[in-house]
Amino acid sequence: MKSSLRERKKELTRQALIDAAERLFEERGFDAVTVAEIADAANVSVKTLFVYFRSKEDLAFADKSLIEAVLAGLAERPVGTSAAKATAEVLITMIENDQEGSGLERFHRGYGQSMSLQSGLLRLWADFEDQITAELAREAGTPPTPDIRLHAIQLVAIIRLATSPEARAAVAGLTPAESAAYVKSMISKAAATITGPDPGSPAHP
Repeated sequence: MKSSLRERKKELTRQALIDAAERLFEERGFDAVTVAEIADAANVSVKTLFVYFRSKEDLAFADKSLIEAVLAGLAERPVGTSAAKATAEVLITMIENDQEGSGLERFHRGYGQSMSLQSGLLRLWADFEDQITAELAREAGTPPTPDIRLHAIQLVAIIRLATSPEARAAVAGLTPAESAAYVKSMISKAAATITGPDPGSPAHP
């Protein structure tokens, strides 16, 4: 019991640090926030912060909710539903659940404008690609193939498009509701361009 309570406390502290960092990054931008400010916002010491994360960049990419949601959407999609459609539905649901309606702007303010994070973002997309490739291969019951890897690349492209500087520029000046509608339409159109056999689908031979 003591071990369980200790682990729960550690997880709460870790999540508090992630939440504090995300909030500060989105308010002021990654480069303008210090490790000390993140620790203070999470009510812990800087020493404690470094017990959980090696660097501020590690904190920036600690939230795994997006890839976890995409993987769950792929794994749980009905037979006959393409991976592209399932991915689009996950992204659209996340947009609809964003009560502020400014997720794209917050992402770019917090992460997209920092040159120091660009290599980290590339590693993030590569990690997404690897995880989606593994999920599609699992569903197909085969080792990863070039076709499966290509499909994963296409799915990651939908995610990258939704968070791209071009998407941000396209919604500049729109209301949050208009911006959300535009991005949802863009995601649906992108998913529709991915045609051909779905190598990860349970219905795929």
